[in-house]
Amino acid sequence: MIRSVLLGTGSALPRRSVSNAELSERVDTSDEWIVERTGIRNRHIADDDETTSSLATAAAKNAIEAAGIDASSIDLIVLATATPDQTFPATATIVQNNIGCRGGIAFDVAAVCSGFLYAVGVADSMLRSGMAKRALVIGAETFSRILDWEDRTTCVLFGDGAGAIVLEAQEQAGDAPRGVLATRLHADGAHNQLLFVDGGPSTTGTVGKLRMKGREVFRHAVVNLSEVLKEVLEEAGLTTADIDWLVPHQANARILEATAKKLDMPTSKVVMTVGQHANTSAASVPLALDQAVRDGRIVEGDLVMLEAMGGGFTWGASLIRM
Repeated sequence: MIRSVLLGTGSALPRRSVSNAELSERVDTSDEWIVERTGIRNRHIADDDETTSSLATAAAKNAIEAAGIDASSIDLIVLATATPDQTFPATATIVQNNIGCRGGIAFDVAAVCSGFLYAVGVADSMLRSGMAKRALVIGAETFSRILDWEDRTTCVLFGDGAGAIVLEAQEQAGDAPRGVLATRLHADGAHNQLLFVDGGPSTTGTVGKLRMKGREVFRHAVVNLSEVLKEVLEEAGLTTADIDWLVPHQANARILEATAKKLDMPTSKVVMTVGQHANTSAASVPLALDQAVRDGRIVEGDLVMLEAMGGGFTWGASLIRM
């Protein structure tokens, strides 16, 4: 059977690191207030010369180096972002040019915080169908550009960054095949007004600012994420006990802990980077994955569950054997 095997991971963060204490000088908040409600202590904010494409390019190069391949061998780039450099062309095409990988397929997907899971699902389908042989899957955001810095309930939650993985179509056999084993994706547009941006080219002609009703998002997140994880495990014929690591969207430490509890999974198996990076939307899952790979927690052969939920709502999960 053809599987999309993960060859390497990479990530990138803006130069500027902003602590809660520094943020409290600009916003009516405090370190204690933010940590108690979210677990966030720090985030990275892009400078004027740092863009979604520049962060995505740096993460892509790190993933390509880790995979030990030549960039020119990549024939598919799927980039998840809600903060593209331009309305068009796709930011993926900018990255494609930056890494010297011309002529293949390159496009963006928009599913906000679930974007990376959607991108993995799309790339996996295209690799298994034979449309491509090697894929670069990226989640990259400069969310600081769409924050309302007068709204302390939202601006303290987000940061900027990028993460990337390289997938390759490989023939896999045996009882423990490597690669993407199962992916399930969902959306429900009825919840648009719970987490959205109040602008766009077709409506206001502006970029707009992020708006969120936190309590409602929290409630939906815990339920939706635990359900989609069960769906993926059922499809793969596995149980929660089989998972070596859960790499969730890094939105809020309380959501991560509540999801783990609902699944009867110890928090020691949950990769948490929200305290360091805050919510980096589509970048958060690959950022956390890369950190856990590079510090030696996640190793070849591990069963890793990726999951996320984002505005709209969109949500999904993917199970990968490293």
